[in-house]
Amino acid sequence: MNLHATLQALNDELHISQNQVTTYLNCSLRYQFQYIFNRPRERISISLLFGSAVHGAIEMYLKALKNHTRIEPLKELRQRFEDLLSLELDETQIPIIYKKDLPDKMGAIEMGRSLLKVFHESIDVKPHQILGVELPLMSTLYTEDGNPTEFKLFGVLDLVLKEEAGDIVVVDFKTASKSMAQSTADDDFQMSVYSYLLASNKFVFPTAPVKCRFTLLRKLKAPRLEYVETLRTAWHRKRFAKVANSVLAAIDNQIFMPQTSWMCGDCPYADACKTW
Repeated sequence: MNLHATLQALNDELHISQNQVTTYLNCSLRYQFQYIFNRPRERISISLLFGSAVHGAIEMYLKALKNHTRIEPLKELRQRFEDLLSLELDETQIPIIYKKDLPDKMGAIEMGRSLLKVFHESIDVKPHQILGVELPLMSTLYTEDGNPTEFKLFGVLDLVLKEEAGDIVVVDFKTASKSMAQSTADDDFQMSVYSYLLASNKFVFPTAPVKCRFTLLRKLKAPRLEYVETLRTAWHRKRFAKVANSVLAAIDNQIFMPQTSWMCGDCPYADACKTW
């Protein structure tokens, strides 16, 4: 099932996405503004637009490799990135928060070109390993005791590989200024969601572990590609089910409050939060 078909199927069912669960855990008030009130954003971070454009270029590379066993030229990746970023910047009607490493449009374009050069030179993916690129998966959400709920869980996985030994690996691409600590990778909630979806869709056996890999494109003067490996087990999937159902219960009881953190600086609802 492709992304469009999956989204169409979700229209008729109660569902929650990986992004929604993560948003609620990070700040339940932001969840309310975004998903309950559908409040328009007050501002948007260049990091979000930049990361989306880089993902679009990487997706083009991986799909060409999977579908045609063709290595997309670097020139084409860069053009795809620039087209996507320029379109977003030109169409955005709200203030954009620029960053030290992405100070303006041209600075963002130059950084993206550099990151994609490193990606193109360093990435190593064999065509026969690729099971899915931007793979949409949907599953019934179960309780921690294994009973089905009325909700569907939805997520889109950047890349799913099958190693020669038969092990499944889920890969998530990120652009970042700082490196990722191993403890951060081990605790990352997103990979637990992906593991749950892969097990539910029979990519792995219910009790089997899932190998997870963060592929980081570091936004540095001399950009580099870094990998951080972690693992998700049946225990992580059971714990996720407990957390997700707790989130749904809290939403149903209208529990929404601000959560102060480093993410407040980029929050698209900062003004609304102040007057909450």
